[in-house]
Formats: sequence, C-alpha cells, structure tokens
Amino acid sequence: MKKVAVIQDLSSFGKCSLTAAIPVLSVMGVQACPLPTAVLTAQTGYPSFFCEDFTSKMNHFTDEWSKLNITFDGISTGFVTGEEQIKNIFHFLDRFYTKETLLLVDPVMGDSGEVYKMFTEELPVLMGELVNKADVITPNVTECCLLTRTSYEKLHSYTNEKDYLKAVEEAGNRLQQDTNAEVIITGINPPTEPGDTQLIGNMYLNKNKTFHYLMPYNGKSYSGTGDLFAAVIMGSLMRGQNLEEAVQLAVKFLTESIKDSASENIPEVEGVNFEKYLSILL
Repeated sequence: MKKVAVIQDLSSFGKCSLTAAIPVLSVMGVQACPLPTAVLTAQTGYPSFFCEDFTSKMNHFTDEWSKLNITFDGISTGFVTGEEQIKNIFHFLDRFYTKETLLLVDPVMGDSGEVYKMFTEELPVLMGELVNKADVITPNVTECCLLTRTSYEKLHSYTNEKDYLKAVEEAGNRLQQDTNAEVIITGINPPTEPGDTQLIGNMYLNKNKTFHYLMPYNGKSYSGTGDLFAAVIMGSLMRGQNLEEAVQLAVKFLTESIKDSASENIPEVEGVNFEKYLSILL
C-alpha cells in the first residue's frame, strides 16, 4: 500500500484538513500518515476555537520517522500557522522528498482577495519557495494571485466570462512556468450577465495544455472543500490516474457532497456531507 505524509492541521469540527484527507485517502487505498501542524477544537471559521500550535513538535515526526527508515510515495501539505512551519516542512522534504515522491502543495494563504489574518506579509515569499519544489499545486484564485503578483482586483474587474478566464489562465501559466509544476486553480468564479446562472469551477494547466470545468454555483463556501479536492487528486495520482481523470473524479465527488449539504441546509462552517459519497472514490 502506498503511503502519503499529510502535513496539515487537525480540526475537530469543520470537516477540513486531516479529518477530510484521511478518510478520502483511506477509501482510495492509500495509507495517510498525518503530521499535524496544529490541533484545533474547531476550524478557524467558527466564532470561538482553541488552537495548539505544533510548530515545536513537527521536527520530532521528521526525526522519529527517519529512525524507522520510512519512505513516502507522496507528500501533501496544506494549512500552516506561519513561516516557521514552512521551514520545518523544508526540513521534512530534505529527508523524505526524492525523485520517486510526489509532492502536492495546497498553498493555503487566503481567499476572496485577502490573506488570512493570522499570516504576515512574509508568508507568500516562503510559500513561493515551497511551491517551487512541488509537482502539483492547488491554489485558489486568491492564492494564485498572491504567488504570481497578479492583481486580484483587476482580475475581478472583468465583466465577461471570456476575459476573466483568459486572465486566470495567464496567471496560472505564470505559476506553472515559474515552478514547472502542474497547477490546478480552484474556486474560479467568472462574472455572469444578470439573470444567468452563476458558475464556479477549476482550471488545470501544465506546459502542454489547459482545460477548465465550470458548474452551477449555489453561492455557498463550505469549509474543507479545498482539502477534499486536494486529497482526491493525491489519491487518484497514487492509483496511477492522470490529472485530468483526477480532476473529473474530484468534481463528481464534491458536486454530490455539496448538493446534499445544500439540500439539508448545513451551515457552511460545518463543511459538506462527504462521508456518504466516499463510495464514488472506490
């Protein structure tokens, strides 16, 4: 069985990060080996939560796993609490990242055009160094803008879908060329004419081609969907599927989970009802 080191936080409520990645990878036949960056009573979107930062403990995992002569087929990184944790990830990569290892980086930094409040201005610099090592990168639109110094405001000033998608593609191509990684930009939300159905989707770019998927958008932003998406991508690649197949599977899985959650009026902060749709990933 292939093993993937998953470097993310553990949030008891919110169905995100490790509580999203572990069941997805497990049902896809991959052993998920968690390295927690923090332990939280609930994800940070809740009105109140306690967070135990694991920065000082991360290197213990690296050191102890090294003693066991463990190797990983994949490494996936997500939410970090700051720059020091990225340095710890570099230390982990120095020990475990080889030519045979797939590194997927979800550069969690912000959304809706803003950097998350707990991060400093230096974070995008170090995150840029991390994505330069990645084989696959899964930023949302905000994070792609941060990594490529693209104006988020200008991007969202376009009034038609064609110009918006072209601008997103240009930013994605810059990121792809800078890193030589395969890039999947999530949360693409092009402008629509009054009365038209609002859309949301993802764009995939490599050095040879670009494609995107758009689907009807219900206007809700559920916790953990990005983590679920990244986990499906990693699980698919571990099974030997290509990225286009991986994206299609992730879209199918999340579409059903979101549709179910909307029908049951699940609060966005609680995440989506993905558990009953894990069979899609078998």
